[in-house]
Amino acid sequence: MRTILLVDDQLQLLGIHRLYLENHGYRVLTAENGERALEMVRRQLPDLILLDHSLPGRTGADIAAELKGDAALRKIPIVMMTAHTYGAVGRRARDAGVDGFLSKPCDPHRVLQEVERYLAA
Repeated sequence: MRTILLVDDQLQLLGIHRLYLENHGYRVLTAENGERALEMVRRQLPDLILLDHSLPGRTGADIAAELKGDAALRKIPIVMMTAHTYGAVGRRARDAGVDGFLSKPCDPHRVLQEVERYLAA
């Protein structure tokens, strides 16, 4: 079973996306902030990370840069979920090594499509 780490500080969105992805056969881990996400990535080594940009403390771009800077973790695809895919936020995320973007608000079916695109065998 493929594992996805879903990182967002909006608990309602975490629950919706987690349930939808689990119902489609994925194991879903969740984190509400960047520090917890970093711990989980290092411990669980997910197959894909869905990462919100606007998190308490460090931004999603900061977390992505740290993960992409680690040789053991850099190959894990990171999809940034944000309402700001253009401009400074999008540029920072791309510079951090983010592999793709989902525009918020994200429809659960659209999230599933993106997951399947990155995890296609």
